[in-house]
Amino acid sequence: MNPAPYSIDTMPQMLARMHRPGPPLAGFVDLLWLYEGYSVPHATERLLPMGTMELVFDLAAEGVVFVGAHSQYFTLETARETSVIGVHFKPGGAFPFLGMPADELHNQHVALDALWGATSVRDRLLEAATPEEKFRILEEALIAHASRPIERDPAVVFALRELGDGQGRVSSILGTRRLVDRFTAEVGLTPKLYGRVQRFQHVLRLAKPGADWAGIAAECGYYDQAHLIHDFRAFSGLTPAMYAPLATDHLNHVPNVPPCGGGLLARRAG
Repeated sequence: MNPAPYSIDTMPQMLARMHRPGPPLAGFVDLLWLYEGYSVPHATERLLPMGTMELVFDLAAEGVVFVGAHSQYFTLETARETSVIGVHFKPGGAFPFLGMPADELHNQHVALDALWGATSVRDRLLEAATPEEKFRILEEALIAHASRPIERDPAVVFALRELGDGQGRVSSILGTRRLVDRFTAEVGLTPKLYGRVQRFQHVLRLAKPGADWAGIAAECGYYDQAHLIHDFRAFSGLTPAMYAPLATDHLNHVPNVPPCGGGLLARRAG
């Protein structure tokens, strides 16, 4: 069953709204999201790498950023209540909207005006009366700033599918340097690094207190448990055993980490 184009969740004093766009954006954008009155009990949370990119508009304070594909965690400041809207791109899906190779944004947060120039998108979002109108404005802005033609590279799409569980062999999927370079420019990570991030994501889905980490290591394609722990710490700054009791339904948001400073989106310390 295809997901509904709009969905809504509510928490006390918070509205969460999601929207899946149709063509031509459907092949590039996973979803548009809106949180109004967003507030959590912890002051900061650690956002773990997913291999995707995000466009984030802070509607409560000045700030619009493109979040590049990450291979390390960064810290979100969550102490203040906020309203925020954004675009969650599919892997490699942000490339037509950047005007530059996606790997130039690796582990970076870049102000939107550095990529699109001066834009009135945030002002229009603030003026919009309904979530549906906000989503329409975002879709129009994306289409207006997309390179033409708006289409995916079939070789990159195939490679992303094959590397999706983190266990595909890069050499058998992308046999030439040219294809590796094309993948890196569109996705923002090298194929090998993207595959490692997806394998890490597989581990997150299995992580529970008291888990059989040696068994998970074997299932996810690591050499051994030590290899799993090394990769997990490299991406999250935590061991799997430290992460498991902190995990919530939002696997990539880990609460109660030391603050890094710097507003809604803060870079990783160190």
